[in-house]
Amino acid sequence: MRISAKQRRAQQRITTAISQIELALPGSVEVRRTTCGKRNCRCHADPPQLHGPYNVWTRKVDGKTVTKVLSPEQLADYQPWLDNARELRTLLTELHGLTLQVIDQDDRWKRR
Repeated sequence: MRISAKQRRAQQRITTAISQIELALPGSVEVRRTTCGKRNCRCHADPPQLHGPYNVWTRKVDGKTVTKVLSPEQLADYQPWLDNARELRTLLTELHGLTLQVIDQDDRWKRR
């Protein structure tokens, strides 16, 4: 398999960047406001005054969505790991694209 010098440099850049990523926390965080089950609560008024805001971390575990509420301190501590996971996904997408580019240049596809 022939890989150009440019492709090899790109591969090395990507794998070096991946190797420098420390902890990576999967999932996403969003800010939610909610209503409760109490009929006379302010969250059911007109206009409603919702409970929150809550920082909610969501991820998949064994095909099921798992949600946890994070304290502001936890969010501050975990945010770099969430950012690392996003960067890791970006780098893997780049590596996949580069690999597909190399495969597309394989002359053996043209023989069929």
